[in-house]
Amino acid sequence: MKKVLIIGASGSLAQSVIEASKNLENIELTLFLRNKNRISIELSEDCKIIEGDALDFNDIKKAVANQDIVYVNLEGNLELMTKNIVKAMQEEGVQRIIAISSIGIYETPLKPVLVPYRKLADVIEDSGLDYTILRPDWFTNADEIDYSVTIKGTPETGSAISRKSIADFVSKLMIYPNLYINENLGISKP
Repeated sequence: MKKVLIIGASGSLAQSVIEASKNLENIELTLFLRNKNRISIELSEDCKIIEGDALDFNDIKKAVANQDIVYVNLEGNLELMTKNIVKAMQEEGVQRIIAISSIGIYETPLKPVLVPYRKLADVIEDSGLDYTILRPDWFTNADEIDYSVTIKGTPETGSAISRKSIADFVSKLMIYPNLYINENLGISKP
Protein backbone atom coordinates (compact mmCIF):
# COMPACT_ATOMS: atom_id res chain seq x y z
CA MET A 1 0.00 0.00 0.00
CA LYS A 2 1.45 3.37 -1.06
CA LYS A 3 0.68 6.21 1.32
CA VAL A 4 0.12 9.51 -0.49
CA LEU A 5 -0.10 12.87 1.27
CA ILE A 6 -1.98 15.60 -0.60
CA ILE A 7 -0.93 19.02 0.71
CA GLY A 8 -3.44 21.74 -0.14
CA ALA A 9 -6.28 19.26 -0.47
CA SER A 10 -9.08 21.84 -0.53
CA GLY A 11 -7.89 23.47 -3.78
CA SER A 12 -9.87 22.87 -6.96
CA LEU A 13 -7.03 21.03 -8.71
CA ALA A 14 -6.21 18.97 -5.62
CA GLN A 15 -9.86 17.93 -5.37
CA SER A 16 -9.70 16.66 -8.96
CA VAL A 17 -6.55 14.72 -8.04
CA ILE A 18 -8.33 13.21 -5.02
CA GLU A 19 -11.25 12.21 -7.19
CA ALA A 20 -8.94 10.60 -9.79
CA SER A 21 -6.85 8.73 -7.23
CA LYS A 22 -9.10 7.73 -4.34
CA ASN A 23 -10.23 4.53 -6.03
CA LEU A 24 -6.79 3.46 -7.21
CA GLU A 25 -5.66 0.09 -5.93
CA ASN A 26 -3.01 0.11 -3.22
CA ILE A 27 -3.17 3.88 -2.67
CA GLU A 28 -4.03 5.31 0.75
CA LEU A 29 -4.71 9.05 0.75
CA THR A 30 -4.04 11.52 3.55
CA LEU A 31 -5.47 14.98 2.96
CA PHE A 32 -3.68 17.96 4.52
CA LEU A 33 -5.62 21.24 4.64
CA ARG A 34 -6.21 24.18 6.94
CA ASN A 35 -9.93 23.55 7.41
CA LYS A 36 -11.50 20.12 6.92
CA ASN A 37 -14.90 21.76 6.35
CA ARG A 38 -13.62 23.07 3.00
CA ILE A 39 -13.79 19.60 1.46
CA SER A 40 -16.92 17.53 0.96
CA ILE A 41 -17.61 14.47 3.06
CA GLU A 42 -18.16 12.46 -0.13
CA LEU A 43 -14.75 13.40 -1.53
CA SER A 44 -12.88 12.85 1.73
CA GLU A 45 -14.59 9.54 2.51
CA ASP A 46 -12.05 6.76 3.14
CA CYS A 47 -9.23 9.34 3.39
CA LYS A 48 -7.32 10.34 6.48
CA ILE A 49 -7.64 14.09 7.12
CA ILE A 50 -5.05 16.27 8.86
CA GLU A 51 -5.79 19.91 9.60
CA GLY A 52 -2.71 22.08 9.61
CA ASP A 53 -0.84 24.95 8.06
CA ALA A 54 1.96 24.44 5.52
CA LEU A 55 3.65 27.53 6.98
CA ASP A 56 4.05 25.61 10.27
CA PHE A 57 6.97 23.18 10.03
CA ASN A 58 5.70 20.98 12.89
CA ASP A 59 2.30 20.57 11.21
CA ILE A 60 3.99 19.53 7.97
CA LYS A 61 6.45 17.20 9.67
CA LYS A 62 3.63 15.32 11.45
CA ALA A 63 1.72 14.97 8.18
CA VAL A 64 4.75 13.80 6.17
CA ALA A 65 5.70 11.08 8.69
CA ASN A 66 5.19 7.56 7.31
CA GLN A 67 4.14 8.73 3.83
CA ASP A 68 5.57 7.35 0.58
CA ILE A 69 4.62 10.16 -1.81
CA VAL A 70 3.92 13.84 -1.18
CA TYR A 71 1.78 15.79 -3.66
CA VAL A 72 2.00 19.58 -3.27
CA ASN A 73 -0.73 21.86 -4.60
CA LEU A 74 -0.46 25.20 -2.80
CA GLU A 75 -0.62 28.96 -3.22
CA GLY A 76 0.68 31.79 -1.08
CA ASN A 77 4.19 31.92 0.41
CA LEU A 78 5.36 28.98 -1.68
CA GLU A 79 9.04 29.39 -0.89
CA LEU A 80 8.56 29.01 2.87
CA MET A 81 5.94 26.26 2.53
CA THR A 82 8.13 24.33 0.08
CA LYS A 83 11.17 24.66 2.34
CA ASN A 84 9.08 23.27 5.22
CA ILE A 85 7.88 20.36 3.10
CA VAL A 86 11.37 19.53 1.77
CA LYS A 87 12.95 19.70 5.24
CA ALA A 88 10.19 17.51 6.72
CA MET A 89 10.59 14.97 3.92
CA GLN A 90 14.35 14.87 4.38
CA GLU A 91 14.02 14.43 8.15
CA GLU A 92 11.32 11.76 7.80
CA GLY A 93 13.09 9.87 4.99
CA VAL A 94 10.30 10.43 2.44
CA GLN A 95 11.85 10.72 -1.00
CA ARG A 96 9.09 11.14 -3.65
CA ILE A 97 7.48 14.55 -4.28
CA ILE A 98 5.10 15.71 -7.01
CA ALA A 99 4.45 19.45 -7.09
CA ILE A 100 2.35 21.90 -9.08
CA SER A 101 4.11 25.06 -10.23
CA SER A 102 3.04 27.19 -13.23
CA ILE A 103 3.59 27.73 -16.92
CA GLY A 104 5.91 30.63 -17.69
CA ILE A 105 8.27 30.41 -14.70
CA TYR A 106 11.34 30.34 -16.97
CA GLU A 107 10.36 33.33 -19.11
CA THR A 108 12.46 36.49 -18.92
CA PRO A 109 11.57 38.86 -17.52
CA LEU A 110 9.71 36.78 -14.97
CA LYS A 111 6.24 38.14 -14.23
CA PRO A 112 5.95 39.04 -10.51
CA VAL A 113 2.90 36.78 -10.08
CA LEU A 114 5.05 33.78 -11.11
CA VAL A 115 7.96 34.43 -8.72
CA PRO A 116 6.54 32.18 -5.93
CA TYR A 117 6.05 29.31 -8.42
CA ARG A 118 9.63 29.67 -9.66
CA LYS A 119 10.88 29.61 -6.06
CA LEU A 120 8.88 26.42 -5.40
CA ALA A 121 10.54 24.77 -8.42
CA ASP A 122 14.02 25.98 -7.45
CA VAL A 123 13.71 24.72 -3.85
CA ILE A 124 12.48 21.29 -4.98
CA GLU A 125 15.11 20.91 -7.71
CA ASP A 126 17.85 21.68 -5.15
CA SER A 127 16.39 19.30 -2.53
CA GLY A 128 17.94 15.98 -3.48
CA LEU A 129 14.44 14.45 -3.43
CA ASP A 130 12.93 12.38 -6.25
CA TYR A 131 10.75 15.07 -7.77
CA THR A 132 8.34 15.68 -10.59
CA ILE A 133 7.39 19.33 -11.02
CA LEU A 134 4.41 20.10 -13.23
CA ARG A 135 4.03 23.48 -14.91
CA PRO A 136 0.43 23.48 -16.15
CA ASP A 137 -1.17 25.99 -18.44
CA TRP A 138 -4.41 27.62 -17.19
CA PHE A 139 -6.94 25.13 -15.78
CA THR A 140 -10.38 24.47 -17.23
CA ASN A 141 -13.33 22.43 -15.98
CA ALA A 142 -13.65 20.55 -19.28
CA ASP A 143 -14.71 16.91 -18.90
CA GLU A 144 -11.79 15.55 -20.91
CA ILE A 145 -8.44 13.86 -20.54
CA ASP A 146 -6.17 15.29 -23.23
CA TYR A 147 -2.62 16.44 -22.47
CA SER A 148 0.96 16.48 -23.58
CA VAL A 149 4.13 17.26 -21.65
CA THR A 150 7.25 19.24 -22.52
CA ILE A 151 10.55 18.96 -20.72
CA LYS A 152 12.29 21.88 -19.04
CA GLY A 153 14.34 23.87 -21.50
CA THR A 154 12.04 23.27 -24.46
CA PRO A 155 9.26 25.64 -25.50
CA GLU A 156 5.99 25.24 -23.60
CA THR A 157 3.31 24.41 -26.15
CA GLY A 158 -0.42 23.83 -26.14
CA SER A 159 -3.26 25.60 -24.42
CA ALA A 160 -5.43 25.60 -21.30
CA ILE A 161 -5.74 22.14 -19.77
CA SER A 162 -8.56 20.48 -17.86
CA ARG A 163 -8.14 19.78 -14.17
CA LYS A 164 -9.22 16.24 -15.04
CA SER A 165 -6.20 15.88 -17.39
CA ILE A 166 -3.71 17.03 -14.77
CA ALA A 167 -5.36 14.75 -12.19
CA ASP A 168 -5.04 11.81 -14.58
CA PHE A 169 -1.31 12.46 -15.00
CA VAL A 170 -0.73 12.87 -11.26
CA SER A 171 -2.64 9.67 -10.49
CA LYS A 172 -0.38 7.80 -12.95
CA LEU A 173 2.65 9.12 -11.05
CA MET A 174 1.13 7.74 -7.85
CA ILE A 175 0.69 4.30 -9.41
CA TYR A 176 4.11 4.38 -11.09
CA PRO A 177 6.25 6.60 -8.84
CA ASN A 178 9.43 5.85 -10.80
CA LEU A 179 8.10 7.71 -13.86
CA TYR A 180 9.46 11.19 -14.59
CA ILE A 181 11.92 11.22 -11.67
CA ASN A 182 13.78 14.54 -11.45
CA GLU A 183 11.74 15.99 -14.31
CA ASN A 184 10.28 19.47 -14.55
CA LEU A 185 7.46 19.24 -17.08
CA GLY A 186 5.16 21.65 -18.83
CA ILE A 187 1.70 20.13 -19.18
CA SER A 188 -1.05 21.46 -21.42
CA LYS A 189 -3.71 20.48 -23.91
CA PRO A 190 -2.00 19.77 -27.26
